[in-house]
Order: sequence, then structure tokens, then C-alpha cells
Amino acid sequence: MISAVLIANRGEIAVRIARTARDLGIRSIAIYSEADAGALHTQVADEAYALPGNSAADTYMNVPALLDIAVRAGADAIHPGYGFLSENADFARAVAEAGLTWIGPSPESIELLGDKIAARRVAEEVGAPLAPGTSDPIDDWQEARAFAEEHGLPIAIKAAYGGGGRGLKVVENLEDIEAAFNSAGREAKEAFGRAECYVEKFLTHPRHVEAQILADTHGNVAVLGTRDCSTQRRFQKLIEEAPAPALSDEQRTGIHEGARAICAKVGYTGAGTVEYIVSEDGTISFLEVNTRVQVEHPVTEMVTGVDIIAEQFRIASGEPLSFASDSTSEASASDASDPRSDGHAFEFRINAEDILNGFAPCPGTIVRFEPPTGPGIRVDSGVRSGSIVPPYYDSLVAKLLVWGPTREIALKRAQQALQEFDIEGVRTVLPFHRDMVSSQVLVDHGDADAAAGIYTDWLDHNYRPSAEATSATIPVEAIYAQRTRVALEIDGKLVSVGFPTDMLSQGQVKGASASAASGASASGNEVTCPYEANLVAWNVEDGETVEEGQAIATIEAMKMESAVKAPSAGTLSRVAKEGSRLEPGAVIATIS
Repeated sequence: MISAVLIANRGEIAVRIARTARDLGIRSIAIYSEADAGALHTQVADEAYALPGNSAADTYMNVPALLDIAVRAGADAIHPGYGFLSENADFARAVAEAGLTWIGPSPESIELLGDKIAARRVAEEVGAPLAPGTSDPIDDWQEARAFAEEHGLPIAIKAAYGGGGRGLKVVENLEDIEAAFNSAGREAKEAFGRAECYVEKFLTHPRHVEAQILADTHGNVAVLGTRDCSTQRRFQKLIEEAPAPALSDEQRTGIHEGARAICAKVGYTGAGTVEYIVSEDGTISFLEVNTRVQVEHPVTEMVTGVDIIAEQFRIASGEPLSFASDSTSEASASDASDPRSDGHAFEFRINAEDILNGFAPCPGTIVRFEPPTGPGIRVDSGVRSGSIVPPYYDSLVAKLLVWGPTREIALKRAQQALQEFDIEGVRTVLPFHRDMVSSQVLVDHGDADAAAGIYTDWLDHNYRPSAEATSATIPVEAIYAQRTRVALEIDGKLVSVGFPTDMLSQGQVKGASASAASGASASGNEVTCPYEANLVAWNVEDGETVEEGQAIATIEAMKMESAVKAPSAGTLSRVAKEGSRLEPGAVIATIS
């Protein structure tokens, strides 16, 4: 039995694991970087140990340091959560060699399925349909161009060892292939430590559907239903729902059994996710296998009642799945042991991002964090009032889960919950979620007969933020204006009115200040960085003439690259150097 677990992660997933460990009577040991000192996950865990530094490489991905703390703290197991080292076979192997229990699949499974190209081969062996793609990683962008010329555009350039949208670029024009290939490699190297990429044909307007897997060492391979994760920006998920709506029985069976067959083929154990895309014509194509617990695992827990983190602990301890039957291994590899789903659930990822600035990261201090309550509501959070959102890691701060007996009721509950959710101090994607749950496109997404629906790049092409007031005097910026609600009694009836805080304190309405929509702000002829970030690359030469709105540089924060665009036309003079770490408001260039 596991008695003490080192949680090799941070944020909401570290909080989630620590709480489950407490339920199971397991001592939890947290780790933290300098930027995360005092973070919520360090308070929830039984113990917390420092990792000097701030970068992911120096802290949460520092294998020797993690193993040293595990030994010093008396841990007998390590849970990697998601991201960071969760799909690193070398780390899993090092944990085992140190005499500790690895809470995850075997290093061999991670290596095989974590390599997207090898996973494609396994899927092909068990009969899963696949889109055309390269058999091996490509060495340079010319190979990607040759593939595009043979199979047509658009193509997807993907990190071979990545996930979560990092290192993934969809290219629709031949002239954009070189830049996309280089950017995908940089993102993959930064997020996963390896830059290899491959190419496959990109199916237009696809839905993203995945199957949750739990497999134990007793031969039980269970599928905990499906999730739809089509609402994405830059191929990173924002809204998930379970079960995936608008699938025929035949499609659902194919997804379930394909996922089960892939995992059974490689002797997989632990939690995992088999991802597919479902094209407009109903074609299902295998995408990849995530050999870890997913960010969106709670939405499956909401409809199945299965604690996936607790099952991970059981599997790592050599116990069978809690819901597995007493049947033989051969029989339990069928759907006989699959838990049933009840009702419908949504998950809303609450990221610290500015929806008016291309979902740019917004690190800072959370002044106020007030989550919603009510039937069917769950909030998994890594922050609270006063928490600091550092610029070094992912922008996710919390997840809102909403369950209802039907999809329609779940959506209604979500509308109310999102209105109640209040976060101040940093910009978040809450206004986006409020827009989406009231949109017809999300309603239609649950109807197999509807002509419209959401696909993976729908948001990038169609979403425009809305505001409570969009007149000439109150711009769309008003959605981020801080408001103070005042209860007024009018003719014996209580009315709640929201006033802009500035109006109450200064006697006038002032919209929230914001970075220019370009991704940088301008002061006179200065171009400044809107948030703490790395200057990855200059897109124009020093002294070059630029146009207003032209992308002049690429910056990176929270593992995401964003373009800095010229706020005006003129001659550009560089100030900052490539590779520089930039503070908020730092001048990177001037335009004259």
C-alpha cells in the first residue's frame, strides 16, 4: 500500500491529488518553485518542499531535485499529475529505479503511445481509421511542404512528444509552412523538452471526441464513456462535456472499442485518454493517446461517479478497479465492466487570459476569487483570493464543473454558475464562457440533426466577444470593468444593480484599461510588452518599415506564443534582443 506520495506538479491538479490522498489516508508531499511559495497546493498538502528557481526546467521538471525531495520526505510513490513530467518515460523509469511507485502507466507504454507516430502504427494494427500522415518525424520544413504538395492543404504540424495544443500548427498556405514548422518546434522544445514534429492531413471542421480509459494489472480495461472537447482556441481546450453529444450508437461503439483495443494491445495500465477527431461527414480518425490523467477528467467523474485519481492510486497499488466485476480477464476486457453514465456535465477551464487580446496570458495577483454554488456545481481550483498567477507556467487557475440530469438543464445551471463566478485582479476567460453558454452554436452542438455546431477551430474564426453594453460611449472593454453590486429597494421590490466600481468611487464610468488589441501597448512611439514574457523572435529587421497591425515579434509566456503587432506605421527600431526576459511594460521597440 502507498503511504506517502510526492506530487510532482502544481496548481489545481496538485490540490486535487492532495485531497484525494487525504481521503485514502495517504500523506501528501507538495513541491513549489520560488514563484509558488505559499500557493494553495502547498497549503492543502500535508508537507511542502522548496525547489530553487522559477522556470519549469529548474523546478517542476528537475528530476534529480524531485527524487531527492521524495527520499528526504519519506515518500514511497510519485504522482506526476498532467503536463510537466507526466508523460516522460525517463522520469517514470527513474522513479522506479529509486524504489518508488510510479502512479501512471509503464515507461514502455509511455514511450510507445507518447510517440504519436508509434501510436499511429498501433491504431492501424487494431483497425482504427487514420488520416494520411508521415511515418517518422520530419527533419525540416521542406519535408512538410513536400507532404502538403502531395496530399493537399491544410496540414497539421504536430510535436511528436507533445499534447495540449502545444507544438501544434495548422497551415493553410504553402508560404506559411516554414514559420509554422519552426514555431511548432520551439513550443514543443519549451513545453516537452523535445522538438521533433510530424505532419498529417488536417480534416476541416472536425469535432474533438475522446474516450477515458482506466486499466488495471488484473486485465480490466474499462472505458468511462466519451467527452467532447471541440471548443478550443489555438487547439487548447476551453469547454468539455460528457458524454459527447450527437454521436450515433455506431460511432460511439467504434470510439469505445477502438480505445479499448489500442490500450489492450500495448498492455496499458493506469488512466489514459484516447483521442479522435470526427469529421463533418461522420468519419472518425484516431488522433493520439495521452498517457496520463487529463485536465478534463472531472467532467467524466461527474457523470460516472468514479474518482479517477483514486483509481490511479488503486491501480498503482496493484488493486483491481473498484467497479470491476469478478469475471475473468478475457471477459473484463469487454464493456461488461464499464461504468454507466448518468446525466450530462460540462467543464469550463478558467484561464488567466485576456479574450480581447487574442486570449493572451494575464499573470498577476488575484484580488478576489468567489466561486459559484448550487446543485450540480463543483469547482477545482489552484488559487484563492490573494493568490499570485506567475508567468512561468500554464494559465489555468480553476475549473468549473456543472452537472444536470439532461444537457439542457446542465446548460441552464452553467449560465447561472458563470454569472455568479467572480474573479478580480487578473483578466480571465469567464466572459467568453458566459458568451458561449448563451450561444445557439453550443446548443446546436448537442443536436445531431442541427446544421450548425462547434468544430476545433470554430472559435479562432468565428468568436467575437460581446459586452453588456456596446454603444459608442461604452466599448466592448466594459466586459472587464470591475463592478460593485448594490441592492436597491424600489416600490417595495428589491433590485440588484451592478455599477462600475470607478463610477462609485470617482463619480464617472471608466472602462478597464487594457493592452492594445495587437498584443502590445504603445506609449507615444514605444512598443511595450503587455505582460512578463520571453522575446522569442523578431519577425522584422531593425530599420524596416512596418504597417499598423503587422506582426513584428513573437513573445512567449505560460507556454504559449503570441504575436506583438505594430500599433502604428513607420520605421521600426529594435530595443530588446531575442531571448530577453521582458517585464510588463518593457519597451521592446520604437516606431518613428
